[in-house]
Amino acid sequence: MSFKAFSAGATAAFLLVTSAQAGSITNRDDRDHTVTVIEGEAKKDHVLKPNAALEGICPKGCLIRLNDNVDDEPYELEGSDIISIDGGELWQEKADEPDAPTSGAEGQTSRSAPAP
Repeated sequence: MSFKAFSAGATAAFLLVTSAQAGSITNRDDRDHTVTVIEGEAKKDHVLKPNAALEGICPKGCLIRLNDNVDDEPYELEGSDIISIDGGELWQEKADEPDAPTSGAEGQTSRSAPAP
């Protein structure tokens, strides 16, 4: 096996493992939402259109703020969390639940503040 083929295969495997452990946020509302991702001192805003998703974010964890609302505590996203925006709130989805939850549906937990 050539070094180039090995290197390409190793890089692809690394990217798959890294993205599998990273989180995602899906906008299930019918309006745009601004999601601010805070990693250490770095902040980046993303506008999520209805049904759009941010995939592969925060593999090491980060803070999420919805619509730049500084009155609410930011959501503490862990590397593999699957989050949705529904009814203007952040909801954590269970990994074994279908991708189309509804507000207050079984299998969701509202988490607007970081865990202790």
